This record gives sequence, structure tokens and C-alpha cells, in this order.
Amino acid sequence: MRKLLRASLAASAGIMALSGPIATQSMAQDASHQVARPMADAPYWNASLPTDQRVADLLARMTLDEKIAQITTIWDNKVEIQDADFAFSPARASAVRPHGIGMIARPSDLTGPTSPRENPPRSIEDSLAYVHAVQDWARSSTRLGIPVLFHEESLHGLAALNATSFPQSIGMASSWDPGLVRDVNDYIASEVRARGVHLVLSPVVDVALDPRWGRIEETFGEDPFLVGEMGVAAVEGLQGPGRDHRLRDGQVFATLKHMTGHGQPESGTNVGPSQVSERTLREVFFPPFEQVVRRTAIGAVMASYNEIDGVPSHSSKWLLGDILRGEWGFGGAVVSDYYAIEQMAQIHHVAPDIATAARMALAAGVDIDLPVGAAYSTLAQSVADGTVDIATIDQAAARILTIKFDAGLFENPYGDLAAAQRSNTAEGIALARRAAESSLVLLKNDGVLPLALPAAGGERPTIAVIGPNADVARLGGYYGIPRATVSPLAGIRELVGNRADIVHAQGVVITEDDDWWADEVTLADPAENAARIAEAVEAARDADTILLFIGDTEQTSREGWADGHLGDRTDLDLVGQQNDLFLALKALGKPIVAVLVNGRPPSYPAVAEGADAILETWYAGEQQGHAIADALFGRINPGGKLPVTVARDVGQLPVFYNYKPSARRGYLFSEVSPLYPFGYGLSYTSFAFDAPILSASSITAGQGVTVRVPVTNTGSMAGDEVVQVYLRDDISTVTQPVKELVGFSRVTLDPGETRMVDIAIRPQSFALWNRDMEQVVEPGTFTIMTGPNSRDVTETVLTVTP
Repeated sequence: MRKLLRASLAASAGIMALSGPIATQSMAQDASHQVARPMADAPYWNASLPTDQRVADLLARMTLDEKIAQITTIWDNKVEIQDADFAFSPARASAVRPHGIGMIARPSDLTGPTSPRENPPRSIEDSLAYVHAVQDWARSSTRLGIPVLFHEESLHGLAALNATSFPQSIGMASSWDPGLVRDVNDYIASEVRARGVHLVLSPVVDVALDPRWGRIEETFGEDPFLVGEMGVAAVEGLQGPGRDHRLRDGQVFATLKHMTGHGQPESGTNVGPSQVSERTLREVFFPPFEQVVRRTAIGAVMASYNEIDGVPSHSSKWLLGDILRGEWGFGGAVVSDYYAIEQMAQIHHVAPDIATAARMALAAGVDIDLPVGAAYSTLAQSVADGTVDIATIDQAAARILTIKFDAGLFENPYGDLAAAQRSNTAEGIALARRAAESSLVLLKNDGVLPLALPAAGGERPTIAVIGPNADVARLGGYYGIPRATVSPLAGIRELVGNRADIVHAQGVVITEDDDWWADEVTLADPAENAARIAEAVEAARDADTILLFIGDTEQTSREGWADGHLGDRTDLDLVGQQNDLFLALKALGKPIVAVLVNGRPPSYPAVAEGADAILETWYAGEQQGHAIADALFGRINPGGKLPVTVARDVGQLPVFYNYKPSARRGYLFSEVSPLYPFGYGLSYTSFAFDAPILSASSITAGQGVTVRVPVTNTGSMAGDEVVQVYLRDDISTVTQPVKELVGFSRVTLDPGETRMVDIAIRPQSFALWNRDMEQVVEPGTFTIMTGPNSRDVTETVLTVTP
């Protein structure tokens, strides 16, 4: 996509002027920002030289203190470099950071980790002023003029004021559309870059295998292949396609999170140990990271909070060195997760103090300490006492400087006010709506959907819009603040106009507060909810159809980042008397459409059994109201598919589709099958799959094969189907899953249209890790399965010869 923001950035190559009502602090230098550059004739300022030569020249000129400054960060200690009004203070910065600043986190916020409700974020103008003032100071008032690298959270949109908010990652994964993921992240990059920020902490490619874990909403789901494809697409959108490490105009460097095993923590609690073997790492958790590293120019990788086999990831030379840099050839920077280095002393207890933790992390290959640099600020003393070799600091500093050179910061470290002010306008809003539409998953439909509206002058139906998630646009964690949001109720009212009577009641309140940042989470008063349920029943009594909006708030499924800020759960069903509300409305005998607004997979057995239709919407971004209304009334045809398996109850966990043959024997008094299988999703039309056709019935090891799948729209409405291809290694020297996703394609078909969908299976999809932990292809037969989900498949057999 070539956007207005992108065009503006490209047109203003070089040092750009500020314009508009920006704070005067940024105008301290001349209007074109031609500030004095220390050592202006030094080779490191020569943009025509290769990056490695520029890094070497600059590094040779730096003192130890200047090198350590480059591998530390500022965030909730911003107060030390700011005035009382939160503006950047060059005088304070020179006093407390005389050797420069490596990185500043989230210039869009005022003070660090506080709720936007308590401390509203900076305006676009003030954020640009802050960035520009910092860079002017860095260029003119530090000895070497090294610019500062800024980063922002941008998981599903820039987490700042007046930025476009897209569906949360689990919703984007439900689109099964890497091209859409690429477009969305390309647009996110343009909004971020316009504000003078060159690095984002996104995407998350953790394979999520435990829905109790509150961060599951931030992931692309449970399947290594799907997560890998979405991760590659996200990075290509943020950084641009290809393997060129020089950042293009309007792009930002991505940070791959979290290396690794983070998605299956012990007991489902965030930061918990990852109790997995090397084989499981290589088969399940490594592949998405490896795909991104090998196929893109990914700028940074973030180590994970958790431990694997007793070794915290931030101290694992095997994980960050042997695997990431050795086997996969990653050459970028490894960044710490927030406060994770200190946690090796404070939580993991593998170090007696943070100075020791810092030495461990540096030795393992962690290049920069986020977010406040407390651990790496001890490194000068460690060098002095001989416990740290300065060569390791040189290596880390060189990697951070490489990002800065490749980002073009030494040529132009500024943003573009005119482009930034165009954030979250028509193009972004349209893309957010398209993304929301593509993320919707129809889980059940007994014929009640799509809802019909009468022609002009016809008898108007009464539609009851009920529930705690009807009159709010829930955005999910790591959210931005768009210029406007559309709630489902608002979207429905706008769509139906005067062709239906809309009645509304809240039904229940889930939590007393819904602020993602707030530490305490308190369920609403049961007696008050009982009264609300009675009001909702009365409101819906004369309705023709009930649309029930239920699920989560941003507090009931979120990152549990501290003992006092929890977000993981022991149950998966609805909380806050929502089941009581559903059963009370069900007793009216009216058709009920359950619309799920949530961050975790919908393990709601009563709703699954009793609702007439179920639409899964996840957190669908700022335009969710329009997208949901369009789906309910047939303006669009839902075509998303689940990126996770949905458990019937928590006792089935872990439950995922690609299990080993000895698993899932059964339970006394309970089903072994999931509530909904991986890859599942319905449509308002119907599709027929003919038997798959292989491009060859036999291949040799190291070859791939193409599967042709004939698909026909047998219904009366155009719609999307996701053609999915799975395989099983029939006989192998080590156990293999009953099926594994190896390809997919989302296609749009008109009524009666047949499409021959060709999907290539890559050669490495036939490989396994043998008993000697070598990746090999073993000759034999492979069952190839195709279908609309992981359960309903048609099989054929492929032979692989030596």
C-alpha cells in the first residue's frame, strides 16, 4: 500500500521542517533542524559508507560510559529528563544523561506505566515536539551526536492518541489472510514512523496452547504454521518485504516476541515456567520465530520472561546464541522484555543481585535493557572489577548502533507533523473496518442469520440489543485511542435506521471497572446485576430477535504483569452472571443471537447449546460496530476461521488439534472432543470440497508437492472459504501429530462458482526431528488432508522416497 502518510514521508526525505501548532520547545533549533553535528566530518556521518564501517568508526570513538548509554533505556524514569509540565528538558538530560541515551520507550505517554485515564497521552503535536526536542539535544549537546531510538507498542495499532485501532491479533489470525495482516501492519508502520518512532514491539509469534493465559489475545493462535505465516506477513508490513536491512521511508523495525515457550506457561499463569522439551520447542515453539528470521529482515527479537528447563530465557546462551544467532543466522538486536533482567534476581533467583543478572543477560546476548536500564547501568562497575569483558559491551552497543544507522537516524531522526496529523483518517478507518469484517467467525447458525429488514413502509421488527458489550467498543490490551470508535449498538442503529425498532438494556455489568491498566479487578455486585437482568428481560419481552453481546472486558482477559496486576484465569466460561442473563433471556422463547466480544477462546457451553446463532468477533478494533452490524444483517458474509481449538471446559486442557496419537483417549462423564475445532467457521452460503489432487503421487525427500482442491459455492450468496491442507506422517521413528497444517488459502466464490485452489506444500513440511535431534525427511507415506477445518477433511496419500 502506498498511503498518504507514506507519500508524505517519502516526499520529505532529508531534514524536514516542523509546521502547525507544535509546542515551542521543538523550535529551539532552526526551523529546518540543521543543528550542529559533533565531528561532522567523521566517517560515521557518511551515509554512503556501509553500515558496518560506520559502526566500527563510531564505536572506536566511544567511551565505556557512552557505550553503556546506548544499551540502556528510559521509560517510567522519564521524569529525570522532563520539566514539571512533561516537556523534554535539555538541561536535565545533559545533567543526568551526559553520555547520551540509547532508547526511549513510548514517547506518546507522559510518565510511563499509568492508565491514559489518569494521565492522558501526549497529543500528536506534543509527541512530535518531544521526539524532535530529544533528537535536537542528542545531535547538538552530546559529544558524538548519536540520535535516540524510540519505540512504541503497536500490536494492533499504534498505542497512542489519535491512531487507528485494528482487531487484536487473535482476530487478525481469524482472517487467515496474510495479505490483510501485511496491509494492516504496513499502515500501522506509516502512523508510527510519521511520529518519529523507528521501532515497535510487535508482532507476537508465541504459539498459544493454554487459553487460561490472559495474553492469548495477543497471539495468532495455536498452530506453528499459521502463526509463522501471520508473523512473516506482519514483519513484512512493518519493515517492508525482502531481506534488506535498510529501513525504507514510512517503515519501522519490528520486534519479534517472545523468545520462547511463553504461550504454554505452567498453570496458565503469565511468566510461569515453560515445561517443554527440546523436541517440543523445535516442533512447536521455534518454527514461527525461525520462519520470520529466515524470511525477513527482522530488526529485533525480544527474549521471554519464562524459564525453560530451569534456565530463564534472558540468560540462555543456547536459546539466544546457539539457536537464534547460530542455527538461524539472526544478526539483529536482542532486546529484554520489560524489567526481565532484574527479574532473574527478583523472581527466578538465579542471580543474587541485578548486577549479576546484568552480566548473565549480556553474556547470553541480550543487547539492550528495557525499559529503564536499571540492570545494565551496573555494567561500568562490572568492567572495572573485571567481571565483564568490554568486548561484550562493544558487541551489544554495535548491534544497537546498527539499528540506528539502518533506520537512517543519523541522516534524519525526526518525524513528519503533517503526515502524523493525517493518522486515523479515512484510509485507516476503511482498512480497520475491512480487517474487522474479515476477522468475524460464524460459529453457529440455525437459520436466524442474516437478519432481514423490511422494505420501506413494511412492518418494522423489534430487535433487542442486550448485554454488557453492546454499547462499548472493546479494543483489547495494548490499545491506542482512536479519534472515534463505533460500538455494536451504534453500528446496528446506524444500519437499520427507521426500518426496525431497537431496544437496549445492559443486562449485567461484568467488572466494576474496565480499565486494562488498573490493578484491581472486581466483579460487579450480584444483587445489582440481578436487577439489571430483570430489566433486560422486560426490555426484550416483546422483541422479535435478541442480539446478546457477551464475553470479556479488558480486565477479565489480559496480561498479568505483576502479583498485583493479574489477568490469567482458572476457568474459561463467562464471568459476571452473564450465563444467568443468557438463561433468563432464553426463557422468553425468542431467537437469540450470541455475539461474542472477547480475548480468549469462547468456552461457553450453555451458550453454545442454547443460542440460535453465535458470532465470534474477538476485539475487532475501532470499527467493530459497523462490521458486526454488517455481518448480522447480511451486508457481508462472515468468512473467518478459528485460529485455536475451543475447549468444552478447563479440564480438557491442554487441548489443541495437532496432538500426538496416544492423546485424547477419553474421559469418564465428559466429551473428549472440543467445543469447536481448530480452523472452524461457518458461512451464510455453503461450500463443497471435491477430493484433493496431488501434482505428483510420489516425490523424493527434499521436494515439495502442490495440492489442488476443487471448491464450489453451492449456496445462493457470495462468500469466503478458507481451504486448509493438513498432513500426517503415517509411520515415523518418533511420534508425530495426527495432523499438521501445512498450507491454506482464503478464497471468495460467487454462487455456483467452482475454483481450483492450488496450495504448495513446502519440502520442509515433510521433515521431522529424529531421535538424534536431527531434522530429516524419512521415506514413507504421508496422508494429505484437505477441508474447511481441521475436523472435516478428505484424504489422499503421498509417497516420499529416498
